[in-house]
Amino acid sequence: MDRFDAMQAFARVVETGSFTKAAATLHMSKTSVTQLVQQLEARLRVRLLNRTTRKVNVTADGAAYYERVIRLLADMDDAETSLSSASMTPRGRLRVDVPSPLARMLLIPALPGFFARYPEIQLTMGVSDRIVDIIGENVDCVVRGGEITDQSLVARHVGDLKLGIYAAPGYLQRFGTPAQPRELEEGRHSTVGFLWFRTGKTLPYAMQRGEERIEAQGRPQLTVDDGNAYLAAGLAGLGILWLPQYMAKPHLVSGELLPLFEDWHMVPMPMYLAFPPNRHVSAKVRVFIDWVMELMAEHAPVIGRG
Repeated sequence: MDRFDAMQAFARVVETGSFTKAAATLHMSKTSVTQLVQQLEARLRVRLLNRTTRKVNVTADGAAYYERVIRLLADMDDAETSLSSASMTPRGRLRVDVPSPLARMLLIPALPGFFARYPEIQLTMGVSDRIVDIIGENVDCVVRGGEITDQSLVARHVGDLKLGIYAAPGYLQRFGTPAQPRELEEGRHSTVGFLWFRTGKTLPYAMQRGEERIEAQGRPQLTVDDGNAYLAAGLAGLGILWLPQYMAKPHLVSGELLPLFEDWHMVPMPMYLAFPPNRHVSAKVRVFIDWVMELMAEHAPVIGRG
């Protein structure tokens, strides 16, 4: 038994949930994949997978072993890449986690260009607004809005999102158009709240007009923890929104959203790409970082930290 092939077969079965699908992605027969996994279980003297006629489930021991295996396979992949001419063509599995609106509106539409440039990279993209344990969950890198407070990570400032305040026309017809931001803290107006996983709270937004500066949080009737749900709530007229301009732009063009307080300036939201402080950044991670920076330079270039 080739232990590398067996571990690779096992990992692919876990990821696809099927011996048949795993065999197809590995360009092997289903019988070969099955035999490799069986030989691996025999060597380890533990059951890694529960098999039924309909599906394959990983056991508790198998899940723990899988986490170790994918790290080992990634290290081996990186070692081969760094010591061969293959370093010119980054390859292997890459696990990233990005905010849901950024994935839907910027990253995923641009991925055909990334894969055309790097066809041998297999990308697993977690799409969420939650805090990810990069090391514990074996994620190569994350893209996040706001300052990165985890000192154990390397963080690169990749862009600054310009922010604005918007509301759906239906909302403004029902409740009127507020003349200035302080009206959001009192009276009949509602905002949509966004729950930040980092703090477990909704945060106020700083706005400035000349020398006048205020922080407004509003009075949310609905609070959500996902960027796409947040936008959907605003489009449904459930409250006033603070949005990055890239999220608002198509809905401004269609008339689904209208801008408010255009004479007020909001501090841009910094975007960071964070990854573990390994001594060697693999080629596949490096090219993904460079690609994200190129994309952000086009849609949300770095303005500054101050």
